[in-house]
Amino acid sequence: MRPLLWDAKLAHYAQWYANQRRYDCALMHSNGPYGENIFWGSGTGWTPAEAVTAWASERRWYDYGSNSCAQGQQCGHYTQIVWSSTRKVGCARVTCFAGKGVFMTCNYDPPGNYVGERPWRNSHR
Repeated sequence: MRPLLWDAKLAHYAQWYANQRRYDCALMHSNGPYGENIFWGSGTGWTPAEAVTAWASERRWYDYGSNSCAQGQQCGHYTQIVWSSTRKVGCARVTCFAGKGVFMTCNYDPPGNYVGERPWRNSHR
């Protein structure tokens, strides 16, 4: 698996969207042209590394054989991070107004998580 390259255009898009969530801190996706992971945490001390760690921790719920998450669990953040065709990433973080916490988003290009497709080929396991 190749490392993702930081992309200023994606970071700009992520910041644009994060700025919109600053008012409500809602866990809503932008529904834009990119793959996207979003994160919310109460308080103001959350770091981007902690958001990525939370997303990556979903690995334990992903089963490659069935290409699905364990029942009742999420693993789509993890599969987006490791999606083999994704090459670029850009992220942003905002502290939300009125003490509502921190909102972070990362956008990925090309996007991943296509229904019925695995995040990587067997040779990359």
